[in-house]
Amino acid sequence: MKKLIILLSIIFCTCPLFALMDFGPEEIVQANSSDIDVGSYSVPSFFDWNNDGRKDLIIGESSGKVRVFLNNGTTVVPAFNNYFFAQAAGSDLQVAPSGCLGSFPRVVYWDDDSKKDLLVGSGTGTISIFLGIGEDNNPVFAAGTFVQANSSDISVGYRATSIFEDWNNDGKKDLIVGAFDGKIHIFINEGMNSTPDFQTESFANLGSSVLTVSSGRSSPIFYDFDRDGKKDLITGNTDGQLLFYKNTNTVENTVLSNYVALTSLGIPIHLPGSPRSRPSFCDWNNNVFVDVLIGAADGKVYLYRGIPEPSMFIIFLLLFAFVQKKIN
Repeated sequence: MKKLIILLSIIFCTCPLFALMDFGPEEIVQANSSDIDVGSYSVPSFFDWNNDGRKDLIIGESSGKVRVFLNNGTTVVPAFNNYFFAQAAGSDLQVAPSGCLGSFPRVVYWDDDSKKDLLVGSGTGTISIFLGIGEDNNPVFAAGTFVQANSSDISVGYRATSIFEDWNNDGKKDLIVGAFDGKIHIFINEGMNSTPDFQTESFANLGSSVLTVSSGRSSPIFYDFDRDGKKDLITGNTDGQLLFYKNTNTVENTVLSNYVALTSLGIPIHLPGSPRSRPSFCDWNNNVFVDVLIGAADGKVYLYRGIPEPSMFIIFLLLFAFVQKKIN
């Protein structure tokens, strides 16, 4: 059975057909049997904070601080109780909030030293890096410094939603930043993974023009969602949607096509009001489907679990039967 599971996982992850994903019903993540509520403008992500093999919930909030909810459940059924604030330089880590964004935190390995660092975008448009110090299973951070390009502090205007991913497939992680203006600001790493160095700013393109995300306040994920070997852009926006922009060019030179709204049970995800959806992908319940956490203006954390399209279930069952017969 173990061999069967491994083979099915390989088939699933390498078959482009399984990329035709839908998401399940909306759920609200809880702690202590109540909906998590960080006040307003939540920004969630899911990462093993304390190296215990279980992923934890890290949430930015409107104050500019970062909450950590440790997972006291399992890798399959996460569970949370109390939270604490991430610490930097002996006090609660905090960046400057403004309007509809406090902190936008992402756990990264900025200087390639095997200690977790925290990259935090701010409502004012700047981006700070907090380098990990001490033991990696109990992260604390040095005082933050502004990330720079060409010796000047980077600012994308307002509402910096920053991630650290290899945009141009050169093996070095780059800075990809959403913003109030709806654009995707790109800062290519011209240094090394141990010493990132940014010089110039460019933008993600929709065809031959600069992409501007519908309704503004872009909040990017850079991920190969359709399993074609090229990373795509998935982003939140002011209207509370989850938009998929397919990479129609190459892994070295991403060019995006018009968006498709991603769906929950076949209906486009669209949180009510103007919630400023801020998503992150994860594997919530440790299966083969990508799930998504979305932060919103109400301070709650929304979870949509990935499911294949109905036709994909049929293909999966056929593959299961075929592989089982071969093994037996």
